[in-house]
Amino acid sequence: MKVGVLKEIKSAEHRVAMTPAGVEVMKANGHEILVEKGAGEGSNFKDDEYVKAGATIIDSPADIYKDCEMVMHVKEPQASEYDMVREGQIVFTYFHFAPDEPLTRAFIKNKSVAIAYETVEGHHHDLPLLTPMSEVAGRMAVQEGAKYLERFYGGRGILLGGVTGVAPANVVVIGGGVVGTNAALMACGLGAKVTLLDMNLDRLRHLTEIMPKNCCPMMSSPGLIRELVKDADVVVGAVLVAGAKTPKLLTRDMLKTMKKGSVIVDVAIDQGGCFETSKPTTHGEPVFEVDGVIHYCVANMPGAVPFTSTMALTNATLPYAVEIANKGWKKAAVENNGIKTGINMVNGQVTFKGVADAFDLEYVPVDNLL
Repeated sequence: MKVGVLKEIKSAEHRVAMTPAGVEVMKANGHEILVEKGAGEGSNFKDDEYVKAGATIIDSPADIYKDCEMVMHVKEPQASEYDMVREGQIVFTYFHFAPDEPLTRAFIKNKSVAIAYETVEGHHHDLPLLTPMSEVAGRMAVQEGAKYLERFYGGRGILLGGVTGVAPANVVVIGGGVVGTNAALMACGLGAKVTLLDMNLDRLRHLTEIMPKNCCPMMSSPGLIRELVKDADVVVGAVLVAGAKTPKLLTRDMLKTMKKGSVIVDVAIDQGGCFETSKPTTHGEPVFEVDGVIHYCVANMPGAVPFTSTMALTNATLPYAVEIANKGWKKAAVENNGIKTGINMVNGQVTFKGVADAFDLEYVPVDNLL
């Protein structure tokens, strides 16, 4: 199969969908790899490295879309690319369709095969292609929260871990999955007082066993969130409903009770955000303020540490890319349930229920098309 690796064009996105080492593996499996010129530079991978690994460097994204059976991105294709996508072409990337109607309508129109990293399921119903970026984003969420607590950035002027004789900051993490666990571990490591919320008792039992002593896992509820945010210095939104829009768990009314100069970090912003006042921001302009509370809502947080993120992402996505290229998307989906759950659209039909529900579209089970 001819596979294309595209340069990211989303604002301040420096990751790339495949490393030169990944190209070498794809070549060993008999596939031809086209890499857009400069695609890896943001992650410190030069064109020469891709050439040595066996790739062909292509100047134009249009030529990659034109020539390749499968194209790979990190983030969702941007508006300038919509008309380049061909009918029947496999597009393998993070899509996050549910909060983005223009993107959804565009991919219904172009009739491609949209396979979304974020809905590929593992053997235990985990999300193996989302996990590495969730690990990065969870850890970054606390780094960014700590930074924007500084007075220079408009924060309350609090050191997250405190010092001898001075209390540490209060950190509330909503969601005990991969993002939330990594955020809580980072905050605990810096010495903060951490409350970690989740709605799954089994998960809470596990978290109680593994988390440091300065972390208190608790059963989440609207009432508890309402009380906790009043004293919080940093709130991290780490809620995920795979492939669907995220519920709004921190409302505008709750926000009004928070301390001025406190910080909220919405890691769920890719799926619409879990705070009512959230809106997507960029690394260039990462924050805004509502009711005196600083909001950090960057939609591609791992893009700020692209070398780490690209290496972690390729480690996860490469086996799936190889399988799709080796077998074609239909056979790969029949033989690998994870790939099947990743298929969000085929030939203009929506095959992921969370996306169909988000826009009142007809849902067609992917099994009907295999």
